[in-house]
Amino acid sequence: MKKLQIITFAILLSAGFCIGTNNITSQAAAPTVISTPSMPQIQYIDVNPLNIVANPSKYLRRNVRIKAKFDKFSTLGLDYPPAMRSSEKYISFLIQRPDITDHNIPLSEMKIFLKKEVAEKNIDLDAGDEIMFSGKVFSTALGDAWIDVDEFKVLNKHKKDTKTTTQE
Repeated sequence: MKKLQIITFAILLSAGFCIGTNNITSQAAAPTVISTPSMPQIQYIDVNPLNIVANPSKYLRRNVRIKAKFDKFSTLGLDYPPAMRSSEKYISFLIQRPDITDHNIPLSEMKIFLKKEVAEKNIDLDAGDEIMFSGKVFSTALGDAWIDVDEFKVLNKHKKDTKTTTQE
C-alpha cells in the first residue's frame, strides 16, 4: 500500500498538484518561457582562393571566407544554364590572383556572384581595394568554383595616385 501511495504522489506532483494534509489542490502553473529557435550561425572556413581553384570539388557545398584584392565587376558566368545565376538579379566580380604581385591578373577560374543590391552599394570599388567575402561554393561547372556571396565587406580602399602632371 505504501508503494502505491508513493507512485500516486509522484504522478500528482508531475501533473502539477500539491498534496496537503487534508486535501489535494491545483498548484498555479509556473510561467512558460517560449523560445523561438534562432537560425543557426553559418560557419565559414578561411580559404586561400588558389586552393579553391586548384581543387574546386573539395569545396563544393562548403561555406568559405576569402580575403582578396578586388579586380572588377563583370558579367562572367551569368546566365550559364548548368550553374544558373540570372543577370537580372546578380552581378559577378573578379578578384586578383594573390600569387602575382607585380601587376594585376584576375582569377577568372573563380566565378563569384553578388546580388545587384549589394554591388550597387559598392560601385565605387577600384582594382586593388581589399575585400572580404563569405559564401557557398554551389557548383563546379566547367571545372571552376562557382560561389554565391552571403556577406561582402570592403576592408581597405586602395588610394589612387591623384597627382596630375602638367607640361610647362
